Amino acid sequence: MDEGRAPEDSKKLVRNLRLILSYDGSEFAGWQVQPGQPTIQGALASVIGRLTRENVLPQGSGRTDAGVHALAQVATFATASPIPTENWIKVLNDSLPASIRVLEVSEVPAEFHARKSARAKTYRYRIYRGDVCPPFLARYVWHYPFPLDEPAMAESAGIIIGEHDFASFAAVDGERVARMAAGQDHDHRGHGGTQGKNETNVRAIFSSAWIREEEELIYTVRGNGFLHHMVRNLVGTFLLVGKGTLNREDLGRILAARDRSAAGATAPAGGLYLVGVEY
Repeated sequence: MDEGRAPEDSKKLVRNLRLILSYDGSEFAGWQVQPGQPTIQGALASVIGRLTRENVLPQGSGRTDAGVHALAQVATFATASPIPTENWIKVLNDSLPASIRVLEVSEVPAEFHARKSARAKTYRYRIYRGDVCPPFLARYVWHYPFPLDEPAMAESAGIIIGEHDFASFAAVDGERVARMAAGQDHDHRGHGGTQGKNETNVRAIFSSAWIREEEELIYTVRGNGFLHHMVRNLVGTFLLVGKGTLNREDLGRILAARDRSAAGATAPAGGLYLVGVEY
């Protein structure tokens, strides 16, 4: 990778670099480094370490779960490497697995942090409604060919817009519980939220909508942050509206209950995408 390096006499400065990444999460155990498991963060850290000989752990805008994909995940890391900013895309993509691509690299102010600086995130969930799901699409959608009242799902999507306590749609984050017990939890934003020092389940949702595009029923939600499994739990609950098990009023009741057992099952990971992060 010597072609990516600047002359040896270049002045070494610590730079804060921002990466925009796209990845197929199917073969990974999520974003966050886990012992003995392939992860997005781990793959990035390994490649950057080999290139710079630095011990770097890139920080993402949030922790996507196992099997979840990203169209534009954001990560930051500090480096004193002389590799020019414009060369990072090539040297990273030359070494990363093909399922992870770096789309953009830029230098940002030292205070910029992929997670802490985030103001909004958008997620998308894809449900394939056709009778037969194409094999090359199967890992990227939830195949659900059974009857659904799609207009009812669309009409109920707006019930969650606004600031609410989303405890009914939050899975227990086992890793975070363990960190809290050990006094090591410093991630007060959950999966990209904008909460303060004291973690809560309150999040603000700016938009929530279902649309039909050919054979796919697609849910898009934008908010200031999302709890563990929150989008997938929302999708699983909206599906119950489509099946006629729940109605719009039931959704309001579930939201107010602040009880995970009141909501629907968690939708499969493969249909979920992190679309983008706003700062």
